[in-house]
Amino acid sequence: MAAQIRQLLALFLALFSLFSRYNALKDDLNYYSHNNYFEEEMGEGGNDPPAYPSYYGATGSMMASSFQQYTVASASTGTVVNVDDFGATGDKSHDTDAFEKAWTKACSSKGAVVLLVPKGKNYLLKPVRFTGPCKSNLTMQIYGNIVASDDRSDYEEDNRHWLVFDRVDNFLVEGGGGKINGNGKIWWQNSCKINKNLPCKGAPTALTFYKNKNLVVRNLNIQDAQQIHVSFQRCTGVRASGFKITSPEKSPNTDGIHITNTQDIQVTSSVIGTGSKNSKAFVSGVTVDGAKLSETTNGVRIKTWQGGSGTARDIKFQNIEMDNVKNPIIIDQSYCDQSKPCEEQSSAVQVKNVVYSNIKGTSSSEVAINFNCSKNHPCQGIVLQKVNLQDQDNGPAKAVCNNVKLREEDTVPKCP
Repeated sequence: MAAQIRQLLALFLALFSLFSRYNALKDDLNYYSHNNYFEEEMGEGGNDPPAYPSYYGATGSMMASSFQQYTVASASTGTVVNVDDFGATGDKSHDTDAFEKAWTKACSSKGAVVLLVPKGKNYLLKPVRFTGPCKSNLTMQIYGNIVASDDRSDYEEDNRHWLVFDRVDNFLVEGGGGKINGNGKIWWQNSCKINKNLPCKGAPTALTFYKNKNLVVRNLNIQDAQQIHVSFQRCTGVRASGFKITSPEKSPNTDGIHITNTQDIQVTSSVIGTGSKNSKAFVSGVTVDGAKLSETTNGVRIKTWQGGSGTARDIKFQNIEMDNVKNPIIIDQSYCDQSKPCEEQSSAVQVKNVVYSNIKGTSSSEVAINFNCSKNHPCQGIVLQKVNLQDQDNGPAKAVCNNVKLREEDTVPKCP
């Protein structure tokens, strides 16, 4: 019953994976409720709170953009705040205090400001929250490497987050050759997915953007996250591009990008290569345009737990290349991630109006397209156009299509 109460809708695209376990949700909810990071919001009719959190609960039309242009600082035009000037050494001793002091200076300054992480160094950080609102139009340029502490005791206060940018508006985060390294090996070793004798516990998300407005993120290189690599939560007006996200094949639950309750977001031109209950939730107006997925478990994936309600609709995946992906295209309305089989439920989140366009490449399994939809709430309005997926080893792949109403145009493989 407890697991059903905390059931969620998750939309999992490639390892734009929108994946979260029950225990992870419970930890997040307890943490944010305790720290007042989430306001109470009532659902339709003012009675029920919305599902928390629907990892990939992106809402709002992509056509009606709320994104606003603003003055972007650069090292040549804005005031430069260098983390080294505040005591950061970049020699793998802890630089958390120096980064916090530099952030305070940059955030409190007026005008166009650049917070600079210099190249050629490795800055070791404990969990840190960079909080707004800021007086400046702030740019953070990451030329050096930022490395997570691998001492798990450093995460006792908050074991679900490493780097968080909290309520920072008009903000540009730009990679310049440096890497954001989650140093996740110690967390993977202690995961129940690796060692079945261990209890299942959450692990930190490497990089979280929370309640940011007018946010630009580009050319970030993020690797070896403790668990999720990047999360956008309750943001508005996001332009993200040029992500390079990598972790080893055996790293558990190292999802690429989570998007939660975020409006007007575009994620483009990114490369991701990672291993890896009775609530009401609504997802709509999501576009994923331009991605390359290599040797991942899942490609573009929509998944929902049984027993929920609501809709996932008006979703488009386009211009995506698959390289040896196990499940290139998948909808699963019977998702279950627990040791005991989930009880069959009659209700389900309605999945409708989903377009897959110009998706090509290879599958590492025989089944390249898998629509496992609900008997009581079949998938509707599914469109496959210019899709060409081949079995990596055996030529033509197969499609499995259960309880789905779809249209196919120039698509291989076709549903039987």
